[in-house]
Amino acid sequence: MTLWVLTIVGLSALIAVDFFIGGRKPHEVSLKEAGTWTTVWIVLAALFGLGLFLFGNAQASGEFFAGFITEKSLSVDNLFVFILIMAKFAVPTIYQQRVLMVGVLIALVLRGIFIAGGAAIISTFSWVFFIFGGFLIWTAWKLIQEARADEEDEEWEENRFLKMVERRFPSTDKYHGTKLFVVENGKKLMTPMLIVMLAIGTTDILFALDSIPAIFGLTQDPYIVFTANAFALMGLRQLYFLIGGLLRKLVHLSYGLSVILGFIGVKLVLHALHEAGVHVPEISIPVSLGVICAVLVVTTITSLLASRKQERQAAEAAGQDAAATPGEGGAEAPGGGDDPAGKDGAALGKDGETGSEAGTGTETSTEAETGNGTARKDSGSTTKADVDS
Repeated sequence: MTLWVLTIVGLSALIAVDFFIGGRKPHEVSLKEAGTWTTVWIVLAALFGLGLFLFGNAQASGEFFAGFITEKSLSVDNLFVFILIMAKFAVPTIYQQRVLMVGVLIALVLRGIFIAGGAAIISTFSWVFFIFGGFLIWTAWKLIQEARADEEDEEWEENRFLKMVERRFPSTDKYHGTKLFVVENGKKLMTPMLIVMLAIGTTDILFALDSIPAIFGLTQDPYIVFTANAFALMGLRQLYFLIGGLLRKLVHLSYGLSVILGFIGVKLVLHALHEAGVHVPEISIPVSLGVICAVLVVTTITSLLASRKQERQAAEAAGQDAAATPGEGGAEAPGGGDDPAGKDGAALGKDGETGSEAGTGTETSTEAETGNGTARKDSGSTTKADVDS
């Protein structure tokens, strides 16, 4: 109990220092600031793992590092969803770090509850490892299927809890600094700041469904599970700003995570069989740590190579399109002759082919004749929706 109290007090002190130094005043986070704080949290995690080695044993230290690296890699994948949430609520850049800080704290509390419940279940029912292992293997397969489908989520959908909150409590759609509530016309209203913080925190519940069983597959010590999650989550805010622009380059991340989750799932099943009295080999922590690190290194290298290849192909395609486009300011008109952008639209307006609103709009061909060479997906004559747009 003393160790738990000291650990929680120490983590709270670190969080307070992080807040008062880097997160108290709303501002845009620079790459230098994000890199510095990311390094600080990684160094603190390394020192904590070293402390477990010196004052505990090599087994505890190895389990912590394996759990920390696994949770950190899974949290990087979660950043994709955080980006969608920020876009959904149009969070101003200067307020994003405050949103992430509070959202991560909510997530840490919820994970603490999950960890306590998981530890209690595992200590009572050893067969639960079969469920955890099977769930992780299924999650790994699902990740591979989603990666092969090559579908990107364009918009994040609110969960039921947020929809319930928005229905029962009046809110405003305008940000008022970092305020969570404002009073307008004598009525207390929630601001989008509070809603997006709840969105970040509650969305992490879904992430915990695979990350908590995964780390229990590496260690059954609740103390190590909690501290590994804490250090992985507390550096997530700075990591968001540091590699936010690089996330799209990690095109093979889902494959790497699926391999890690599948590997831990198999490890859990073997452990469950061993607990049931079946003589099967068990995977040691050094082997687990080596596999996890190797998969992440290979995934990162192949992702960067694939992204570089895609960028090179896109640049070559753009160069070919530019070379095939005659002239500098316009493209070949549908009629066969060179026509500066805009003339056909004006002519159509005079002839009245597009109706009463053609005088202000152009046909699809007119948009194809602009200098950047872009074209609309919808062909045909101009409609009122096009004019309004």
